[in-house]
Amino acid sequence: MWYTAVAAGSFRRYATYRIATAAGVFTNTVFGFVIAYTYLALWAERPHLGGYDRAQALTFVWTAQALLAASALLFGGGLDELQTRIRSGDIAVDLYRPADLQLWWLAADLGRAGFQLIGRGVVPMAVGALFFPLDLPADPATWLLFLLSVALGVVVSFALRYLVSLASFWLLDGAGLALIAGLACMFFSGMVLPLRAFPGSLGDLAQLLPWAAILQVPTDVLIGARSGASLLRGLAFQAAWGVALLALGRLVQAAATRKVVVQGG
Repeated sequence: MWYTAVAAGSFRRYATYRIATAAGVFTNTVFGFVIAYTYLALWAERPHLGGYDRAQALTFVWTAQALLAASALLFGGGLDELQTRIRSGDIAVDLYRPADLQLWWLAADLGRAGFQLIGRGVVPMAVGALFFPLDLPADPATWLLFLLSVALGVVVSFALRYLVSLASFWLLDGAGLALIAGLACMFFSGMVLPLRAFPGSLGDLAQLLPWAAILQVPTDVLIGARSGASLLRGLAFQAAWGVALLALGRLVQAAATRKVVVQGG
């Protein structure tokens, strides 16, 4: 109940930033057009690149724009505040609260992602479907599985960003690490190019890394590239990375908490 209230409060908090949301929708839509026409040129030269036809490739583009803010594909996504609290020392107050630090921020991030999916995801996807031939499912069950996959992807994204934020306990400034992590997320999530289009061993490796769970798997679920056993493996892949990274986050959090105690706050 406590964490549900945190998630709801986070949803309401982001809902107040109406101008920022509108600006984000506009930006996502513009970049969607730019990338979509780039993909059209690429797929004209390389039809069925990565096993996708043109409609599936365009769907990949607009799904990435729809999930850009919700899944924090450019990193940050609200955990910048956690880094700030660590650097200022305010994190000591958070550690005294009768709530688990990791679960508190996870609940807040899920609330943020829920609003961003609605506020910044629906319109770009609708615009993309209006101007381009997208391969969107007619089956409601596929949409529900897609939303489940998106939720698992958000958890993986949070777990990665949480680890980067905790690094601020040891670094004077975590901005550099956050920038590197953001670039890794852009490249290995499939935002730049679907991971299935990566050549040889690089593509195989990229699809095993946690970033693939954030965008590549949810989009494959949406366009029907994963079904049956492949769909179950994809969801299990996301869940496994989510559990593993959250567990690692708890270990790092425990070490960071001891550091705070040793330093006297």
